[in-house]
Amino acid sequence: MHVYTCVPSGPYICLKKIVYRTTYIMQLSTGKFFRDERLPEQKFSVDGIHFPMVLSPATTTNITAFEEAIRAEMQWLESILKKSGAILFRGFPVSSPSDFNDVVEAFGFPEALYVGGRAPRTKVVGRIYTANESPMDKRIPFHHEMNYVPDFPSKLFFFCEEEPGEGGETPIVLSNVIYEKMKEKQPEFVGKLEKHGVKYTTVAGDEDHPSAIAGRGWKSTYMTHDKKVAEERAAKLGTKLEWMGNVVKMISGPMPAIKYDEKRRIKTWFNNLTGPVNGDDKVFDQATCVELGNGELVPNDAMEDCVRFLEEECVVIPWKKGDIMLVDNLKVLHSRQPLLKPPRRILVALCK
Repeated sequence: MHVYTCVPSGPYICLKKIVYRTTYIMQLSTGKFFRDERLPEQKFSVDGIHFPMVLSPATTTNITAFEEAIRAEMQWLESILKKSGAILFRGFPVSSPSDFNDVVEAFGFPEALYVGGRAPRTKVVGRIYTANESPMDKRIPFHHEMNYVPDFPSKLFFFCEEEPGEGGETPIVLSNVIYEKMKEKQPEFVGKLEKHGVKYTTVAGDEDHPSAIAGRGWKSTYMTHDKKVAEERAAKLGTKLEWMGNVVKMISGPMPAIKYDEKRRIKTWFNNLTGPVNGDDKVFDQATCVELGNGELVPNDAMEDCVRFLEEECVVIPWKKGDIMLVDNLKVLHSRQPLLKPPRRILVALCK
């Protein structure tokens, strides 16, 4: 077992390692413990951090103690998130949406409003919403949350309130890894992406259609019944609205398709080009179109390569009731596997 003792050093907490056997325990300066679990699905990064990091309580705890530990060790947890890209909290006594909301609040991240978001969702309590409400038997392709608007959330929380019977996982993958692989395999296409960016077009009515992945109507998307107010809010997000009666075409972009993370000095695949976007096999709803910023179509062979890299590099961990997963939306793409056996209830919170 490897025991890591948290030692203050600079802006973060360094980890002093003492080797014992095979598991890791991270002892907090408060005297509380996070146990660093090992799951067979995890990937091992070159800097010694697992993806995702999996933390569980090393001793019997309660929801109040969990919240206090989060507040006491925020710097350490943020440093782990920065290095890994995702943290899965497993085995903590989080049993309800209200518990989940309290945990999110304990982190202290400002809330990111879902203005401009296009997935059908319902508010549950506080800052907590349902995950995408499109039919559970549908796969949701990999994406960075709200990458089609400039004011996207930087962090995402997922909470498993009802454990799936089978399927319904939330795969995650390091976006910088996908960028590097695509740059090596498709250098000309990636060069065009970096030069021209991408443009997203979605056609929406005034009512929500939960049967579609991006099925939010314009009234829900912009949180208003007034077309003028919708236009003003869309413009602030870099989106142009073209009206056809009560139906609207929402045009976003060109937007950067590749982002440079200055803190980590990496480039990420920050776009929705994670599968075929043309023809009958397109991964998005028929009402959604993605093209290069200069109007060129996205080549199918590039998307075939991207799909293969995503499948090779992603981590798919089955949900367990009470799981909370914290994801760095700048570094990590996520998706949803089809639900093969109900039930499944995953809740989310978006943070700046």
